[in-house]
Amino acid sequence: MTSICPNCGSAEVLLRHQGRKVCSSAGIAAGSAGGAAGAWSGAQTGALLTAWTGPVGITVGSLAGAVFGALAGGAAGGMTGARIGSELDERVLDNRECHACGHTFRVEAIPPKSSL
Repeated sequence: MTSICPNCGSAEVLLRHQGRKVCSSAGIAAGSAGGAAGAWSGAQTGALLTAWTGPVGITVGSLAGAVFGALAGGAAGGMTGARIGSELDERVLDNRECHACGHTFRVEAIPPKSSL
């Protein structure tokens, strides 16, 4: 969808994606924290699965389980944050910026016409 700047009429309009950037970063941080909390469980599982290889296997399995738990949590949190941020961009924030004059604005959704 091409936007026209309401200030100068230029068609050189860029999407800013500020909400998506901020919310995905916050989601990654929160998801990683949650994943790190669940990493203890992952470390125990990894240690249990690699216990037959001895002390080295237990150590490596524990570390791999903890890292995987944090990465999985961060990825899930980042995706959720990006979706929330995209909604904020479209509905709340001035998500478009004119490259010609620097004006920021939001494109208002056109309500559907009544069928009456």
